[in-house]
Amino acid sequence: MPNITIYSTPSCVYCKMAKAFFQKNQVTYTEKDVAVDTVARDDMVQKSGQLGVPVIDIDGTIVVGFDQPRLRELLKLK
Repeated sequence: MPNITIYSTPSCVYCKMAKAFFQKNQVTYTEKDVAVDTVARDDMVQKSGQLGVPVIDIDGTIVVGFDQPRLRELLKLK
């Protein structure tokens, strides 16, 4: 299983959709709340170049937003 980190905020609808997608597909992930974790927020900005969430890091590959087709591709899901 790849190493997955999702940078999110509690009020982000697309973050909630991404986490639901992971749960539905039994994908484990680490969540970092960038609304309160400034170190995680700085890490996210360094990786993605932006402040928008969600930012999903899959083994170093960055996905900005809830791009379900790209997530399926990277996670080899049907």
